[in-house]
Amino acid sequence: DGFGGEYKVQLKTISKKHATATLLSHVADNRTSATISKIGLVMSRGERMDYAIQKSTELGVTAIQLLSSHHGEVNLKPAQVEKKLGHWQQIAIAACEQCGLNRPPLILAPVSISDWLQSLDTSASDMTPGSASKISTQANAVSAIVSALSQDAYYQALQQPADLRMQLSVPAAGQPVMPGKLLTVLQQTAPYIELLVGPEGGLSPAECQQADRAGFVAWQIGPRVLRTETAPVVALATIQALSF
Repeated sequence: DGFGGEYKVQLKTISKKHATATLLSHVADNRTSATISKIGLVMSRGERMDYAIQKSTELGVTAIQLLSSHHGEVNLKPAQVEKKLGHWQQIAIAACEQCGLNRPPLILAPVSISDWLQSLDTSASDMTPGSASKISTQANAVSAIVSALSQDAYYQALQQPADLRMQLSVPAAGQPVMPGKLLTVLQQTAPYIELLVGPEGGLSPAECQQADRAGFVAWQIGPRVLRTETAPVVALATIQALSF
């Protein structure tokens, strides 16, 4: 049911469209990642976005914050948000069914990357009273599919400051760089890591500066440029491998 664990059942009737079952017992197996993670992901088009959400789910992401940016391909109109949010949340749920994950990641309604980073930057001096809470409320909106689930205590860690924030960056000077703090953070109990993945065209200079002020450190994974749907998969797989 998405609240952790799963149930053993006895099937009673099966038809083409429906089935009935009797719940027998609850099994408290938990397949969530040892690392709590949120990806700030600039939206891309079509199957590339579906792929990023599907594979990030399989790799144990806790939440995906949808973002629009200066070089981004997708800017949803208000009337489109609920439908797209529902579609991407269903992609995540289907991925859970395939991989056995029993707590689905939350797909958070899109906000501009500027607003999101502003809400994370506790040192921002230009934020008017109440604007931070307004941005936070917008960013935490989810599809009606998981509105009740999102209130579960498991997801409340997402409201706390992250232990480490990393921006997936384009390789510079041919030298891949891993933030020195990453290995230390992964040794903590239930560490919380936030990742920022920009669009195909990269973040603008202003967005990079704002990410830096919000505490995001650059992470270059290898000497090659990764596509926007590949970067979160490689980052999560690397974090998972380093956690063992």
